Amino acid sequence: MKWLLGALLIGFLVLGGFLLSPSPINSQSWNAPSPQPLTGNLAPNERLRLADLLARGEVYGPEDTTVDDDGILYTGTQDGWIVRVSPDGQMEKWLETGGRPLGMVFDRHGNLIVADAWKGLLSIAPDKTVTVLTREAEGLPFRFTDDVDIAPDGRIYFTDASSQFRQPEYRLDLLEMRPHGRLLRYDPATGKTEVLLNNLHFANGVAVSPDGEYLLVNETWKYRILKYWIGGRYPGQAEVFADNLPGFPDNLAVDHEGRYWVAFPTLRNAQVDALHRQPWLKDLLAKLPDYFKPKPQEYGLVVAMDENGGVITSLHDTKGTHLQEITSVNPHDGHLYFGSLHNDRIGRLALSAIPGLGDSNNE
Repeated sequence: MKWLLGALLIGFLVLGGFLLSPSPINSQSWNAPSPQPLTGNLAPNERLRLADLLARGEVYGPEDTTVDDDGILYTGTQDGWIVRVSPDGQMEKWLETGGRPLGMVFDRHGNLIVADAWKGLLSIAPDKTVTVLTREAEGLPFRFTDDVDIAPDGRIYFTDASSQFRQPEYRLDLLEMRPHGRLLRYDPATGKTEVLLNNLHFANGVAVSPDGEYLLVNETWKYRILKYWIGGRYPGQAEVFADNLPGFPDNLAVDHEGRYWVAFPTLRNAQVDALHRQPWLKDLLAKLPDYFKPKPQEYGLVVAMDENGGVITSLHDTKGTHLQEITSVNPHDGHLYFGSLHNDRIGRLALSAIPGLGDSNNE
């Protein structure tokens, strides 16, 4: 009997300590919209399983990709390296940033512009000289520099996904459901960094329209894409471009046909939507190891949209065995390249393999 009482006392103390310990988040409630069914152009298929797999088993977490004028593919990996994959499939470790390279794009001078989650916005010259372009805006340092794109006038648009949580803590940002994200602009001519939008729920992928009149930015936790007018009809104004999406939108890209390609690491999660209505429960859950937090479904999903936010087509891997947790999709020279936050491969799919898009081979 004494051992039982002792065990109960220990259990009571452990439980009491857990309940009374501070939570790493201060969450708020949110009523998520009911998810739309995957029908019509969103209907499940297995088109992603047609993709070739590059550098399989040689890379881990190739989150974003870009291709230079020689056809060499660049990507950043979980261990902080930027690697190159040649057209014949050879992989080379090119440069280590000391952080976590995420979004990347080449500027008109051949410099690789990188949104590094830990280091900020970087410019890497062809000779591997690394320059930190910016690490803060309005006195607030970036904590999670995420994606980047360049407008026709050379100005750089990028996101700080969260000013509160670092990249390994993205689940905490999701549970807290407070608007810590920002959309920013860096002007290479002046060296000035501006905040264009703040109070975003995980500011993620960004893509500038081909004419430079506006850009799209993903607000991942709210399942939506915003349009921000750079010039055009409403300069400096933002509006909803697409809402109630089927999953968590990540990176964005636009092709020469004006189609916007959206990568979804996973589908909507009913458990997450239910948790958002119970802040006290989220605060408790945040104290537990990641093992107990909601996990992404193993699924591959990419969606193409027109300039009005209408769905043109979708690419799926319903089992997630070939390509899953897709975080980027980039068109280049008649192909789409797929990155992933935690996978060990890069996907490549010919546009000609996608019904209705076979005549588009100039990206």
